[in-house]
Amino acid sequence: MPIGAERYGSRADAIAFLACLVLSLTALALPEALRRPIAGALRTTVLAPVLAVERQAVTAREQRQNTVRLRAERDSFALAAAFVPELRAENAQLRKLLKLGGRLGYGFVDAEVLHQTGLSDGLTLVLSAGRREGVVPAAPVIAPGGLVGMVASVDAHTSVAMAWTHPDFRVSAMVEGGRVFGIVASRRAEASGEMMELRGISYREGLAPGTAVVTSGLGGVYPRGIPLGSVAGVLNESGGWERTYLLRPAVHPAQVSHVMVLFPSRVRDTLTTDFDTTQAAAAPPGTPP
Repeated sequence: MPIGAERYGSRADAIAFLACLVLSLTALALPEALRRPIAGALRTTVLAPVLAVERQAVTAREQRQNTVRLRAERDSFALAAAFVPELRAENAQLRKLLKLGGRLGYGFVDAEVLHQTGLSDGLTLVLSAGRREGVVPAAPVIAPGGLVGMVASVDAHTSVAMAWTHPDFRVSAMVEGGRVFGIVASRRAEASGEMMELRGISYREGLAPGTAVVTSGLGGVYPRGIPLGSVAGVLNESGGWERTYLLRPAVHPAQVSHVMVLFPSRVRDTLTTDFDTTQAAAAPPGTPP
């Protein structure tokens, strides 16, 4: 190859690199309201093949890791299936005596958490379900252990969820049983690690360590009864009339690989009754509204 062509190729690569660097710095300087549409457009166009490959890699890795576990669970389920009809009959009889309705087995879609790196890593999650699967903005995102966050933006086949670790995240909460209410937000501290805060608790309401805290259903965004965490201790008693408690989270976003995104119909049907994440995880996903 002639020397002039080599020099021209090196110059073109350097110009392309500088252009990408300038565009990256410009994107970082933009406000979040402008970054989200641009990021969504990139995910649906330029990064669509990358996300597809990532989805296939996650699926293949999990299939390899879960083969032995699934075989053991299959044998256990086959043994337990013999007792299911009897347990269902007893459960239906008890619910009838207590005048309780049946558990809802519909109204959510399951999604995988796709790997991502960047400034928002740990604060947001990219999910493998989007508008085509029935996901809408502000939909609750839960795991079998408790609340993970809520959907912030939706694309055709992917969505971005704001985890509870995000500084802007808030959720109305109550002590299990519904006698004390407050607001739960994230807390970042070197001494306590990634924890939650329960704010706005009346000074006369003392909460013992280990007390379970769940969503209250107020506001109409999250169903009632989703686990948030447990009380670890009093964080702040300033203000004279309220206390702030430190919560140990029920679920950490970095530890989940599969989540459930609730549909609006499921949220409406469980605003006044406690939501059972274990039952929802075991039930087959329903159809979107």
